[in-house]
Order: sequence, then structure tokens, then C-alpha cells
Amino acid sequence: MSGEKNLETLLKSMKPKLNAGEFVFCKTEHPKQINLSQIIMTFKEEEGTTIIAEKEVADKLDLDYTFVASWITLTVHSSLEAVGLTAAFSNALSENGISCNVVAAYYHDHIFVDKKDTDKAMDILNGFSK
Repeated sequence: MSGEKNLETLLKSMKPKLNAGEFVFCKTEHPKQINLSQIIMTFKEEEGTTIIAEKEVADKLDLDYTFVASWITLTVHSSLEAVGLTAAFSNALSENGISCNVVAAYYHDHIFVDKKDTDKAMDILNGFSK
């Protein structure tokens, strides 16, 4: 099943879902020492491996972080070839002073926003379906 590509359809049906918890971005030079079942996402960069994890997990693993985020999933199955979805919601959030960090996975787009901006971000994202 391929994902949706039509931008208008994506925006009207993205149905953002707030995932419970607090999430952090960390870095490590030793990813093999971390149990991947505890991690939301890893991404290998030249300087080290970025990890997204629940704050509680990062604290237990003694990983440093500076940004505590809420995790919002756009529940529409968007195609990785879709054009304009990220630009549309990131522009709307930006216009309201909200930073977003986006992960595009196979089925859905995932947005991490500062914990203090959660309610406002959800209102903005839900506004696309009205």
C-alpha cells in the first residue's frame, strides 16, 4: 500500500496525534552499547549517532540533552514522494514561533516540538482539517 501524495488530501486528513511522554534528542559515539529496543530512533551522522528517546530512558542511560519535546504523529499515511507537506506544516508552526524537528518514516511524519508549545502546535495542526 503506497502513501498519499496529494497535498490537499494530506493536509485535510493528517489527524495529528500527541504521543504521551517527554522526548529528547541525544548523541552518542557508542550506539552499540545502547539497547535499541529502548530507543525511538537513531540516525548515524559523521560526528556521531543521534538518538531520540523518552526522557526517562535518556536519564537512565546518562545521555546528555538540551531539548525536551512533545512527539506528534501525523496519522495519515503519507508517501515519501509527497511534495509540500513538511513545508506547509513547518511554515504554519514557524509563523507562530514554534520550532519543529521532523522525522519522515515509512508510514507517517513525526514532529517534535518544544514541550511548552504542545497545545499551540496541536491547535495549528488540527486547523488544517477544518
